[in-house]
Amino acid sequence: MSLFDTYEDVSAKLAEDKPKLFRLLDEHIVWDELIPARFYQAFYQRMGRPRKYPLEGFIKSMVLPKIFGYVDDSVLLATLRYSREIRKFCGFTKVPDGAKLTRFKQDFLPYIMEVFERMVELTEPICRKMDGELAGSLIYDATGIESYVAVNNPKFFSSKLRQAKFIAKTNPDVDPYRTVYGLLPDYAAANPAVKQQYINGHFCYAQKAGVLTNGLGIVRHIAFFDDDFKKSHPEISIEKRTNNPDVDKEIGDSRTLLPVLRDFYDSQPSLRYETFLGNAAFDSYEPYGALLGECGFQRAVIPINPRGVSSACPAELNEHGIPLCPRDGSPLAFHSICRGKNRSMRLKFICPKAQRIKSPNGVTWRCHCDQPCSSSNYGRCVYIYPDADKRLHPGILRDSDLWRLLFCALFPFDTF
Repeated sequence: MSLFDTYEDVSAKLAEDKPKLFRLLDEHIVWDELIPARFYQAFYQRMGRPRKYPLEGFIKSMVLPKIFGYVDDSVLLATLRYSREIRKFCGFTKVPDGAKLTRFKQDFLPYIMEVFERMVELTEPICRKMDGELAGSLIYDATGIESYVAVNNPKFFSSKLRQAKFIAKTNPDVDPYRTVYGLLPDYAAANPAVKQQYINGHFCYAQKAGVLTNGLGIVRHIAFFDDDFKKSHPEISIEKRTNNPDVDKEIGDSRTLLPVLRDFYDSQPSLRYETFLGNAAFDSYEPYGALLGECGFQRAVIPINPRGVSSACPAELNEHGIPLCPRDGSPLAFHSICRGKNRSMRLKFICPKAQRIKSPNGVTWRCHCDQPCSSSNYGRCVYIYPDADKRLHPGILRDSDLWRLLFCALFPFDTF
């Protein structure tokens, strides 16, 4: 092969052959399906004349930073200027400036949210094929998304701490670490939505949000607890500011659970999940009835909050809702789930020392306890009606093998 032929072959590859990543994206993602028709109409009718940059290009430019880990638009724009392949992938004949990317995100924010909702709808069948059990589980947690603002700079907090220590010198009764909490501004000057939070043991300025994911860890819904969210849910009471940063939260996590779930099902009415998982922050009587009723979950895996055990459980039940032996306080053994005609579903518990034996009429149980707590040969038998207390019986037996399997697999660093 001549040098000329080699040069022509290399030139053709550089000009026509896309990188493998871009080929895979174009092969497996139909961008037209992700973008609603309303978005096309709003984007191209806004100016009334042909646009220089296509809508698909802006959407793809929002995906690239997540793939390559870019932290801001300046890195993306620099890559677009020096990479012909990326420009071709986005469909840009000319690289847009940073202001155009910012205006696109600001002007079309509601339509961008519809793109994410459309992605949830399209990826749900894929998740179900990957793992039906995990994809049928929905996990909720509240978090804070830290923003790039001046008040998140460690130097800012250090200056306020020095100011608090100076105050403490003249007043020995003042704790500088509590005083600095009062010196910090309530929100960032650059964006009032970025408010002071105490998240994961440290102060920061973040936009508080609730995140719903399935058991595979794929995000299904994000709700920012901004002013619009509060106006649309007036039933949420706002907790007042206190002097203790550990308990001072603008909106309690448990108060946001049902509003976020309702918004999610309003946007995705065709989706339903069998299992709900959350940490002990959501353990209160109110959510269980809605989770197992209105929201359609078959079981709610939420560990009991130790602060509510003393007033929540009768003396005959332990913290997991399992009946106890009246003599030694040991938990009874789960036997079966009983159902009958015109009878409510109930859980049957028997003495753990009862054993199956053969009898003339078939198979029965006999208690072999040295000090039986019941006069029946069968032994002590207790029926629990889950509908009477859905907190203790949320569609799954607490502290069972399935409970531990679900919770430990999805919350490996939490305890219950």
